[in-house]
Formats: sequence, C-alpha cells, structure tokens
Amino acid sequence: MPSALWSGFRRSSVPLLGALVFIVLWEIACRLFAIRPILLPSPTMVLRELADSPAWFAEQTVYTVGITLAGFGAAVVFGVLFAIIIVEWKLLERLLFPLFVGLNSVPKVALAPLFIIWFGVGDTPKVAIAFLIAVFAVVIDTALGLRSVPPDTLDLARTLRGSRLKVLLRVKLFCAMPHLFAGLKVAMSLALVGAIVGEFVSSQRGLGYVILSAQGMFDTTRVFAAIAILAVVGVALIEAVAIVERLAMPWHHSADRGGH
Repeated sequence: MPSALWSGFRRSSVPLLGALVFIVLWEIACRLFAIRPILLPSPTMVLRELADSPAWFAEQTVYTVGITLAGFGAAVVFGVLFAIIIVEWKLLERLLFPLFVGLNSVPKVALAPLFIIWFGVGDTPKVAIAFLIAVFAVVIDTALGLRSVPPDTLDLARTLRGSRLKVLLRVKLFCAMPHLFAGLKVAMSLALVGAIVGEFVSSQRGLGYVILSAQGMFDTTRVFAAIAILAVVGVALIEAVAIVERLAMPWHHSADRGGH
C-alpha cells in the first residue's frame, strides 16, 4: 500500500509542479511587463477575485457540474446502447449510423435555438447540448471495443454454447472496457464544453453565464477566474473517470504499470 501511495503521489506531483511553474511565470510576466489587467490579469488578481465571492463562484460551479454530469450520464446510456445495436445488427448500422454521423456534423450551437423552442429556457436544453456533444465519442469508442474481440475468443464462447446475450455481456463488453473508458474520458470533457455552450446560449446561472456576463462588462479578471475553475473542474471530472476505470479494471491498470 505505501508503494501504491508513493506511486500515486509521484504521478500527480509532476503535473502539479508544471502548473505551479506556469502560474509563477505568468505572475512574473504580468509584473515585469506591466500588462494591463483588462488584457491579462495576474494570478494573484484572479485568486483575489475568487476569494472575494467564494460562495457565489461555488454556486455557479455546482450548477455547471450538474448540467455536465446529466449530459454525460445520458450520453453514456444512449451511446453504449446505440453502439451495441449497430455492432450486433449490421442492417441497423447501415440505416442509422450515417444519420448519426450527419447529426454529429451539425454544429451544436446551430441546434441550440431549436432546443430552446422545444424545451424552454430551463436546464433541459443545456443538458441536451452537453449530451449531443459528448455522445459521439462514447458510440465510436464502444463500437470499436466491441469489434476488437479476437475471433478465436468468440468461437470458443460459441463452442461452449454461450447465448448471444451471454457472449455480448461476458465477452464483448468485457473486452470493450478499455476502449469504453477511453471514450468516457473524452466524453466527460466534451460534456463540460457542451454545458458551457448551453449556458452561453441561454442561462442565468453557471460558469458559462459568468464568462458571458463578465465579458459584457469587460471584467477580464472574472473571466479568468471562471476559466480557472473550469480547468480545475475538467481535470477533476476526468480523474474521477480514471479512478472508476482503475476500480473496474484493476488488471488493466496493473498491466500498464508493469509495462512502464
């Protein structure tokens, strides 16, 4: 256990050190070149902005994270089911997948006004945008994982009289898990982007609303404060998916560590 803790500490210390060096250089550059705060506020000014209204920023952050997780959850459920359908039934793949690709090619900002007309100005259109931006990654990676099962493994499962459902659940999904979690990490970051896009279009809460309203008042420091929170939230959400991955696939994580 101590070795695992030490390994985790080493893994996280390098990115933290890099972020700290970046912040220090940013602060030095702002002071050395006397950069105007309206163009680029220093890290100390951003921290002061966060310290002045911590509860308010926390409220906006919680709202954005809620929208992100709702869109991500919907993308995971629909994406995995859709990937199973198009892999298991080739006719449905030829019918549905081109439509799905075409829908994904449409800029989601262009669909946002339709969502507002259909669902109003509440949380639903923001969740829908986060879902649409995130779901493609889940579908593509899950389908790739389901197709990556070695033919010999499938033949052995069928020889042992495994039903189609058992082969899917116990063999194909098991082999697809590394690809699935790779897609989930991408989808989580895309869901956060979708939540911000939705808040840009129509919202009175959230970090997207903070950025949009601060931009209208040329409050660059508040914009950077919201962006800093988004960076931290994005890293935390992806790390949460990585933790679930390590718990769900300890053998895969052990193999990676052994290989390095």
